Amino acid sequence: MESFPSMSTGRILSGDAFPLTRNPNPATESERVALMANPVFGKVFTDHMARATWEGGSWGDRGIVPMAPIPMHPGAAVLHYAQQVFEGLKAYRHPDGTVHLFRPTANAERMIDSAYRLAMPPLSVDDFLASAAALVQADAAWVPQQEGGALYLRPFLMATETSLLVQPSDTYDLVVTASPVGAYIQAAGGVSIWVSRGYHRANLGGTGEAKTAGNYAASMLPQHEAKENGCGQVLFLDAKEETYVEEFGGMNLMVVFGDGSIATPRLSGTILPGITRDSILHLLGEAGRPVRERDISLDEIREGVASGAITELFACGTAAVVTPVAELKSDDFTLQVGDGRPGPVATWVKKELTDIQFGLAEDPHGWMVRVI
Repeated sequence: MESFPSMSTGRILSGDAFPLTRNPNPATESERVALMANPVFGKVFTDHMARATWEGGSWGDRGIVPMAPIPMHPGAAVLHYAQQVFEGLKAYRHPDGTVHLFRPTANAERMIDSAYRLAMPPLSVDDFLASAAALVQADAAWVPQQEGGALYLRPFLMATETSLLVQPSDTYDLVVTASPVGAYIQAAGGVSIWVSRGYHRANLGGTGEAKTAGNYAASMLPQHEAKENGCGQVLFLDAKEETYVEEFGGMNLMVVFGDGSIATPRLSGTILPGITRDSILHLLGEAGRPVRERDISLDEIREGVASGAITELFACGTAAVVTPVAELKSDDFTLQVGDGRPGPVATWVKKELTDIQFGLAEDPHGWMVRVI
């Protein structure tokens, strides 16, 4: 497919606010090539990380520093009360060699919302963008060139005050790490999903719409249950009635009906507002497909899949992008979705989105932000 070099013209996002202190012992070229050959998601890290510190009412000590363990007192508040929020976004190498972030401002704004819910000082959009740009610029050699590869960035804020008092910390650290990645889920034909009963990811009034560590900790046991039942992911129901589907352990859900319409669970305060989810809704709407954000019951899905009224289910998120669901299982049912293979809508929307991300299609929305 033709590339779109015009996409890489224009302003390059500055990382000047985060000055670079070079790693004196970076990975050699041969070590880096070996590490990047087939990286397990989130297991390989680059030579540097971004750092900043909140103290005395403002952020300071911004910089790109060598990747190293973080010294921390055993009494640090984050270790006891999980006052922490994080984000995830990717940098993509385009055919002309330039490197772009996908919708980083949306990540920055969501991190502000998450920080507010955890009573943490927000990191400004400018600092978020500069830290990401500076880290990618410092570790540009780690941005994969192979098809489907990207550099995954993990910004996180954590409470660092040495205190066992149950109250917001008075000091915080920002850290941003980078990892070269391939596919998050190695399942070309779709995944089997375990529908969790009795365990819930989030409650009304809780932290479900924030991207914080505790939500993922709550998903670990049901995720283990899913694995024991031969499934790759878990689907959570609402905690109040255990009737409506909400989201997967780390991804949003899309339902495709036989009439061509699409539905996704509405953002009720217990569901993370996914940036990939939002992007897919835009693409589907522009393609003329009716899209609704609404409550979707498990019974509706079971009946629709069994009758053929529902033709596809797929998960979406930054790490996996789009993952078709081949099968739904729980302790009292097993249902194949469609013919068990990726459906046309999931296949189409994944290609539409990834072509924009990798610079293989025009970007009419201005989603891609150049950093190199």
